Amino acid sequence: MRITIPALLTAGLLVSACAARPAAAPVAAPASATPTPPSPALTVADPLVVTFDGGLHVLDGQTLELARTIPLPGFNRVNPAGDGRHVLVSTATGFRVLDAVSAELTPDEFAGAKPGHVVRHAGRTVLFSDGTGQVISFDPRRLGDGLPPSSVYKAAAPHHGVAIQLENGELVVTLGTEEKRLGILVLDRERKEIARSENCPGVHGEATAENEAVVIGCEDGVLLYKDGEITKIPSPDEYGRIGNQAGSDTSPIVLGDYKKDRDAELERPEQVSLIDTEKGALKLVPLGTSYTFRSLARGPEGEALVLGTDGAVHVIDPVKGTVVEKIKVMGAWTEPLEWQQPRPAIHVRGGTAYVSEPAARRLHAVDLPTRKVVRSVTLPDAPNELAAGCVDPQGC
Repeated sequence: MRITIPALLTAGLLVSACAARPAAAPVAAPASATPTPPSPALTVADPLVVTFDGGLHVLDGQTLELARTIPLPGFNRVNPAGDGRHVLVSTATGFRVLDAVSAELTPDEFAGAKPGHVVRHAGRTVLFSDGTGQVISFDPRRLGDGLPPSSVYKAAAPHHGVAIQLENGELVVTLGTEEKRLGILVLDRERKEIARSENCPGVHGEATAENEAVVIGCEDGVLLYKDGEITKIPSPDEYGRIGNQAGSDTSPIVLGDYKKDRDAELERPEQVSLIDTEKGALKLVPLGTSYTFRSLARGPEGEALVLGTDGAVHVIDPVKGTVVEKIKVMGAWTEPLEWQQPRPAIHVRGGTAYVSEPAARRLHAVDLPTRKVVRSVTLPDAPNELAAGCVDPQGC
């Protein structure tokens, strides 16, 4: 899965694309990318990377013990690279490669202004640079000895976009400009257009479901790309924005957020959406509490997970569309107005859900099969984003 995120990064990144020209040249690391000072050799088991204001903490994913702190000024974001070892760190200049197992920030960087979404699917990792509209696709298994060979596609205009490469080599990429985002484009292996839809205002975020159905969020529903066709699944409200989604290879249903107040400075939604890619239908599920864009995840059995501001992980049966359990993790919390500010987040690897509690500088490990908090630690700094070294594209 993949991870998707709205709004602007004040440090030069963008969160929340169009036909153009293909290219096949590898992307070289810029000369300005400098490695961290040499550190004692480490081997971190099941590493978990946590961002904080001014750097990264690398933790042992089993014990939650802090293995190393890496200073890195500015607002940084993290995403699994997809090979089980590396994590991509989005900085002001591009996607930096972190070897999470050795807890070393390498000099390798996929350069790109305003690095945005990172999507892992079908053995390919796809990067979208919002400042240039450049899409970089590579095999993450070839990370570790410099940058791997990459294919590059350039959107017609820079915008906050996202792209995903399918098993057959097709590329699904968003359409838009810096002022307006309106739909998606599907390109074949030779990067020739084979499908298009401009019926998706405010296009943002993606997820894949069982049988490689692709869901793209809109301000009035979603676009579904499946079996070579694009269809629109509308929201029940005139304005019903779905901008963040979480999919599972074991379920045909995609979990999405749902906002319906176009004019809100900060809407705190209390419903989530379930998009059935087999029936082409959308259902809303009330939670009784609000949540944020870092609240969505999927469990190992395809269950939908939502971290609420009531301090609980709400477990949703995606078929029944009902909350079947609540796992209490922390006290109630309030979403900050500025999206870059730390707020609780959930990140799943295998059967473990990692949940952060920035106000207390705490990190919790939840065993999903037993629905229990099995380990908690206090960190030196308030945690912000989480990423694990993992291969599974769903939720990690």
